[in-house]
Amino acid sequence: MMNRILLFMILAFVLSLSEVEPISFKITNRCRNTIWPGLLSGANSAPLPTTGFRLSRGKSKTVAIPASWSGRLWARTLCSQDRSSGSFVCLTGDCGSGKVECTGSGAKPPATLAEFTLNGTGGLDFYDVSLVDGYNLPMLILPKKIVLGGCGATGCLVDLNGACPRDLKLVARGKGNGVACRSACEAFGDPRYCCSDAYATPDTCQPSVYSLFFKHACPRAYSYAYDDKTSTYTCATGADYFIIFCPPPYTSEKLLGSRKDGATLPLVNKSMIHLRHPHSS
Repeated sequence: MMNRILLFMILAFVLSLSEVEPISFKITNRCRNTIWPGLLSGANSAPLPTTGFRLSRGKSKTVAIPASWSGRLWARTLCSQDRSSGSFVCLTGDCGSGKVECTGSGAKPPATLAEFTLNGTGGLDFYDVSLVDGYNLPMLILPKKIVLGGCGATGCLVDLNGACPRDLKLVARGKGNGVACRSACEAFGDPRYCCSDAYATPDTCQPSVYSLFFKHACPRAYSYAYDDKTSTYTCATGADYFIIFCPPPYTSEKLLGSRKDGATLPLVNKSMIHLRHPHSS
């Protein structure tokens, strides 16, 4: 009897360790320039070891993520120290902290977002790449290994800043063809585009010509608030994740082909690959 009790206690202890073992996000910068990733935890999630850092071209950083974490991450671009105030500021994705670390605030739109809920319903991780708040850089989420739950890759692999509709394009002095692409909600504040007020349900809020621009280029990314069916992916809890900024489209397609990715939508619309890509010269 004592042996059974001891065995049960040991098993319970081992299981408890596996439940709290953190996973890892390997964040890689394949863009031509330095980026500053930012991370924001959900209201009930454990704090992360970092909420923001500098990531040079070609470099990677692995961040330990607590079990059952939910939150989002993104890349800030064109950042510098303000000469007059000394604050750290970014032209896109700024989190308003005035520092490299983001202290409790998310990205100022427009910014491409990676969103995660780990160890959620049914023991699954839920994740997506969202363009609902606009776009500033290409991004790919790729589970490190395929386990139960599908574990499909998702993201937006092409540079939309040059092709962004004029009404949505965010420009900055001396930065050429646009630094980001706003959402129609941010640009116009119209409830039809924001899925708010009388348009706050899936039945009343439909895709717009602007959200379809994002969806055509990036079929697996969220393009508007009720784009769930084609944009949310799942993987059994315990998978580690690669998060790559400015992934080369063709390289990514070959990688996905070898993985036999089961997602029904293509990761990238081939007709859009000709767009200028931040990875290329």
